[in-house]
Amino acid sequence: MGLFSKDIKTMDDLFVHTLQDIYYAEKRILKALPKMIDKASNPTLKQAFQSHLVETEGHVKRVEEVFQMHGLEPKTVTCPAIDGIIDEAEEIAGDIADKEVLDAALAAAAQAVEHYEMTRYGTLVAWAKLLGRADCARVLERNLAEEKAADKKLTDIAESGLNMRAAE
Repeated sequence: MGLFSKDIKTMDDLFVHTLQDIYYAEKRILKALPKMIDKASNPTLKQAFQSHLVETEGHVKRVEEVFQMHGLEPKTVTCPAIDGIIDEAEEIAGDIADKEVLDAALAAAAQAVEHYEMTRYGTLVAWAKLLGRADCARVLERNLAEEKAADKKLTDIAESGLNMRAAE
């Protein structure tokens, strides 16, 4: 089912489709993060990725909880956007020999992922509220808050010297 497929007829259908999209994205991120952890050489960045891996496992569980609250079995729908972001990150990371530059690239790639997730969760929270599902919104808001915190942590890491060392 494409984003604007004829199978999406109602706002609830759109909500469920987007929930399936973020579920796919979170599962794809779970597979990508261990690779990023292995490639990172900066200990602070590596630790941030390890922490976010644990958080991402929680995000998957919360999305599954929202499916259940909504009376549905958890199901994914392919998300070409997250596939593209992760594929690009893996391609760029594979081309960088300098460890400092690689760390800067990994941090930037991780932020691209965070920004995608923040847009999806923000939309899902708004739609859940619109659909009268404050219960679902509360669960999704926890994921959104953690994604925002992860993005801020990555910014702090980059600005506290990671990018500067890469530029030297």
